[in-house]
Amino acid sequence: MIPLIGCVVDGCVIQDACDSNASLKTGEEDRMFELKKLSETGIEGALSKAERYRLLNEPWQAESICRDVLATDPENQRAIVMLILSLTDQFGGSGGIGFDEAKSLLAKLRSEYEQAYYAGIVCERRANVHFERGHPGCGELAYEWYKKALDWFEKAEKLRPPANEDAALRWNTCARMMMKHPTIRPAQHQAQAMLE
Repeated sequence: MIPLIGCVVDGCVIQDACDSNASLKTGEEDRMFELKKLSETGIEGALSKAERYRLLNEPWQAESICRDVLATDPENQRAIVMLILSLTDQFGGSGGIGFDEAKSLLAKLRSEYEQAYYAGIVCERRANVHFERGHPGCGELAYEWYKKALDWFEKAEKLRPPANEDAALRWNTCARMMMKHPTIRPAQHQAQAMLE
C-alpha cells in the first residue's frame, strides 16, 4: 500500500505517492504549513470545542483552537483565558514549558479581577506540579508557589464582582493543600525538621 502524499513515515514526509519508490524528505522547510484562518462567525463554536477538549483532558487540542481564535481576534478575552488554562493544564507533562507564556497572557486580560484571579491559578497549578513530583525540596517549592497563589486570590477577592466566590474557593483549596500535606512547608521549616 502506498502512503498518502504528505504522510509522515519514520519522521519523513512522503513527497510523491504516485512513484512506487516514493522519496522521503526531511528538514525544517517540510514542516512549515500556512495555517487556516478562522472566520469571525466561527469563533464561538471553536471556543465551545476548545472547552470540550479541556474537559476531555486534551489541553493541547484546546490550546491549538485558542491560538486559531486569537489569530482572528487577538483581543478575545474568552480565548485568552482558555489559552492560559490550557497551558497550565500542561505544566506537569511539559516540565514547566508554557509557564512564561501563561504569565505573559495575564497582561492581555482587561479585567483587573481576572488578571489577579488567573495569576493565582497559574501559581496554584505550578505549585501542584512541584508537589506531585515528590522529589526532595519539592515541598518547599510547592509552598512558595501556593503562597503566591494565596496572595493573588486574596487580591482577586477584593476586586471580585458581586456574588462571585471563585477566588475564595481557590484560596481555600490552596490553604487546605498546605494544611493537609506536612511536606508543603517553608524551606526553613523543612531544614529544622531534618535536624530534629
